[in-house]
Amino acid sequence: MSAATCYQLFINGKWRAGSDGVTVPVTNPATEKPVASVAAASASDLDEALASAERSRKAWSSRPAKERGEVLVAAARILAAKVPAAAKDLAAEQGKTIAEAAGEYARAVETFNWNGTHAEELSAAIPMGPNRMIMPEPLGVVAAFTPWNYPAVLIARKLAPALAAGCPVILKGAEETPSVAVQIVEALREAGLPEGVVNLVFGVPAQISRHLLNSPIVKVLTFTGSTAVGKELAKLAATNLQRCILELGGHSPVVVCEDADLNKAVPAIAEYKFECAGQSCNAPSRILVARPLYEEFLSRMTEIARKIKIGAPDDPTTEMGPMANARRIEAMQRLTKDATDRGARIETGGARLDRPGYYWPPTILTGVPKDAKVLQEEPFGPILTVAPFDTIEEAVEEANATEYGLAAYFFTASADAKRELIDGLAAGAVSVNYLKGVSADAPYGGVKQSGYGYEGGEHGVRSFQNLKLVNGLGSFG
Repeated sequence: MSAATCYQLFINGKWRAGSDGVTVPVTNPATEKPVASVAAASASDLDEALASAERSRKAWSSRPAKERGEVLVAAARILAAKVPAAAKDLAAEQGKTIAEAAGEYARAVETFNWNGTHAEELSAAIPMGPNRMIMPEPLGVVAAFTPWNYPAVLIARKLAPALAAGCPVILKGAEETPSVAVQIVEALREAGLPEGVVNLVFGVPAQISRHLLNSPIVKVLTFTGSTAVGKELAKLAATNLQRCILELGGHSPVVVCEDADLNKAVPAIAEYKFECAGQSCNAPSRILVARPLYEEFLSRMTEIARKIKIGAPDDPTTEMGPMANARRIEAMQRLTKDATDRGARIETGGARLDRPGYYWPPTILTGVPKDAKVLQEEPFGPILTVAPFDTIEEAVEEANATEYGLAAYFFTASADAKRELIDGLAAGAVSVNYLKGVSADAPYGGVKQSGYGYEGGEHGVRSFQNLKLVNGLGSFG
């Protein structure tokens, strides 16, 4: 990749520039300098994408599901071969380390493989007794909107199940990380995906979303991003009653009980939190520690945070790269200042590093009052708050004290505590003594203001299907 690289749109099976010639710069967050550019779609380009997707719909939906799955498996194999070069481009665009970028691509490959392997069985009729069955049918054209933080994983989690179900997709890739969408779509093209089944557009997000969702051609909206944007998209989708799958913000608590093994809990939390510079909806952000363990936990976590090596994404010794853009630095500054103005203490970090690039160090805040913005807004960065608790009931109340409900975590060996926390934590996913990304076979979705609908596994494919109930089969003899 070089500053001369311009990533193109993919419409009706062909790579091309936008019809009005407009491009958007792509910035390397480690240098704050342009690293490439990306074509922006005009209204006429979007109309072409809609028409192309609609033209392909009938042929793709009627193609045997086994064959659809074979295309996805082939694309996974092709994408896997591209990972070494593709990971370097992703790191240069987004700021995560090359190792993190390669790991993300591996998860995308896993997602295409899983959906391709299971496409046939998840499109088969489901018996409901001697006279009834369910016939899964593709819903139609999908508009998929994906963010810049985990672009490979999140594109795969939208494209693979939709294609497995028999739905064409118009993918709006992230302008900050266009190489990822281009690599994945090109892998699908090389795997033999028919023209029009996937169209890729970039540009002004608000204009693209309005244009696509105003069209009755689009039957499904799938979006990952902020709660505020998700609500606006849901309003647009309501006009045409488009089905919505919304994975929105998170503000994940971790409850560390008195019997927790700190030798496992502390490094596990630190590793998952500071991956991708904390820019993950699932990343732990509020740590609640049983009072007898609080001081030791805080000391250990602070020591790990201080030792994390921050540097350029392409340096193999780097453990955490820069944040993705200036907006995230501004958010870290605002949240930290608000917390300290209200009396919070900075244990480590707390200020932008004095070097080129969007570098913010791992930051730990203690004594944070409940009205501080960092406890209510999704931080989406390498900021952790740490606070003590005295009872499990108190920890659950505090863990649930935000509008979000995407993920929650806890560490304990007690069977009673496990039951109480699993039952009490309001989240789409609860992990016990474990912090890792979501596997391809698992359904995932949020509660409260973290969205609705499911991605991943069988439920992810069903999100793009109409489960047609057929009654009275016996009457046909």
